[in-house]
Amino acid sequence: MRTGKRTDIKKVSGSRYSKPKMADDPNVRIIRQIIVKEPEKKVDDNVVYGRNAVMEIMKSDRSIEAIYTTEGEKEGSILKILGMAKDRRILVKYIDRRKLDAMTDFGNHQGIAVKVTDFVYSEVYDILRAAKAKNEDPFIIILDEIEDPHNLGSIIRTAELCGAHGIIIPKRRSVGVTATVFKTSAGAVEHMLVAKVTNLATETEELKKKGIFVYGADMSGKIHADKADFSGPCALVIGNEGKGISRIMLEKCDTIVSIPMVGQLNSLNASVAGGILMYEIMKGRLNKKVLLENK
Repeated sequence: MRTGKRTDIKKVSGSRYSKPKMADDPNVRIIRQIIVKEPEKKVDDNVVYGRNAVMEIMKSDRSIEAIYTTEGEKEGSILKILGMAKDRRILVKYIDRRKLDAMTDFGNHQGIAVKVTDFVYSEVYDILRAAKAKNEDPFIIILDEIEDPHNLGSIIRTAELCGAHGIIIPKRRSVGVTATVFKTSAGAVEHMLVAKVTNLATETEELKKKGIFVYGADMSGKIHADKADFSGPCALVIGNEGKGISRIMLEKCDTIVSIPMVGQLNSLNASVAGGILMYEIMKGRLNKKVLLENK
């Protein structure tokens, strides 16, 4: 058995908790950096919140898993929603406000939220069939890589108000229908057909073969929107928030239209520009309807 102190261990000054010894070179500094990675927020895209959005879902045929509301007295539209839930035998869960805040990522839930099944996208032929069922010329919105869910929600809301029959979006590099889109659209998603396609350019070409005139919204357009004839079957292409309409989609457009502006700025938000142009299309279609009725 070996006894006594070990002599083969070098003496190290300080302890493992000591500050590191500075380098001899004065031009060298020892920097200690601690990086803390924040956990990613997990928000369920199938949770829709806000009184108007929930009310529109309740009026639709959308499949609902459960309704979540805060504990305590209820009034106004929440009472109406809960009454509709009772009639449809939908599960209602009363939860603490803090839990509802977490479920909605601290959004303005107004005391109520609903969990729905995945959004069911339509096909392009569904949009054309909807126009035919109303005996109307097709009015379609084509979105070329819109990435902001707030823009998509606003566009869907305006499209529904202006009488569009459907919206076409690409499967890649584009936002889909999420809870934020539901909220921003004020429930208009439930009344609008949204088709998701693999190749936007190919689908646009197919629409043109069916006699649908394709307009592109771009600042370079020589024709002002208020001078364009939107009275026939038409599709409006709205481009990406930053890049605008892609080159290949510009080539597919029959005409490029622009919005006249007199201010210092020379561009508009995608949803705002889309709203102005959709209104011009609706106006042209209404004028045509009046002319036909007066014949």
